[in-house]
Amino acid sequence: MLVIGLIREGKVPADNRVALTPAQCRFLMKNVENVVVYVEPSPNRCYSDSEYEKAGAILSNDLSNCNLLLGIKEVPVSQLIPNKRYMFFSHTKKLQPYNRALMQAMVLKNITLIDYECLEHNDGQRIIGFGFFAGIVGAHNGIMAYGNRTGAFKLERVHKIKDYRALIHTYFGLKLPPIKIAVTGSGRVAHGILEIMNLLDVQEVEPDEYLSKSFDYPVYVHLKGNNLYQHSINKTYHRNHFHEHPEEYSCLFEQYAGHTDILMNGIYWGTNVPRLFSMESMQSNHFKIQTIADITDDKHGSVPCNLGDATIDNPVYGVNKLTGEQTDPYLPNSVDVMAVGNLPNELPRDASRYFGEQLIKYILDDVRKGGAAVIERATILDKGKLTEPFEYLKDYAALD
Repeated sequence: MLVIGLIREGKVPADNRVALTPAQCRFLMKNVENVVVYVEPSPNRCYSDSEYEKAGAILSNDLSNCNLLLGIKEVPVSQLIPNKRYMFFSHTKKLQPYNRALMQAMVLKNITLIDYECLEHNDGQRIIGFGFFAGIVGAHNGIMAYGNRTGAFKLERVHKIKDYRALIHTYFGLKLPPIKIAVTGSGRVAHGILEIMNLLDVQEVEPDEYLSKSFDYPVYVHLKGNNLYQHSINKTYHRNHFHEHPEEYSCLFEQYAGHTDILMNGIYWGTNVPRLFSMESMQSNHFKIQTIADITDDKHGSVPCNLGDATIDNPVYGVNKLTGEQTDPYLPNSVDVMAVGNLPNELPRDASRYFGEQLIKYILDDVRKGGAAVIERATILDKGKLTEPFEYLKDYAALD
């Protein structure tokens, strides 16, 4: 019997996304043997408690009989239930210092942690995530910020629009000026960005055209790994080698900075990966970028002028090109940066529906049947003990 508990999000500010929608809960209980869903009441979800109740889920503040607890963001230490199996985004695999106490608490409480971020196909491709809708909202916000800076057009905020279908309708009749947009990445985030490029009728051009030609209509170039990175010695790019030894590569992006109005960043970044550009290069006359939508949102990461998270309410800040200091957005000597860590919260019902579909399709049945290799590979803790792939977290998880 698989007894699922949808936990109340406790991180502040509260996330409004869910791992399973009411309709998905109904589907599971109706079509899959031996599945029951409990829902911890919450005032903050994008779906109401009554919608879950109508779908047949059991509303309860007591989830002690559940054998799989599903959340979205990190669970506050005070809300962890000992000896339980959890799935959520723990943000611990990179030894994030701000979540070390959470990791230590899970060890103490004998918790089994399956991290969504670690659920991968055999080739390393992530199975589930909110990246597609992060790309959609981030790209919209980037275009919106450019319109605010230049006064060329106006776009409404996404969270003020009912859903994705309604968002599409807001683009009808919108004519963008002849701008150049650089899109980086090849995963779900990039796919979401490209969706908005197509909806806005921004035309794709090849890298050599982008660097050598002017256009009288809006264009974008899609820069993947082989366009962005090159081995420093042999001048080649091999994806697997790059991911294993990123420090051996140099970044080729700066040549695009002199031809780009908007940068839409969707690449994965680790601490050894070369940055797209340097803070010093922003001072150059060749640096033409006015707006950066840093959708993957790593502070001082692939986009070095990401000075930290903005918020959904105020998603854009400025960065002074000479001093590197944060300013108000849309000032003459600044670059505008859109950097928000919970972008899919602007389209929470659509994003949750998409996420839950992947969870049902690829993961939950294997959990019900007792496990699978893909779940084992994503299990960071098994009853409070680090599993073999995550033994590198030993010092991080150790009690002081």
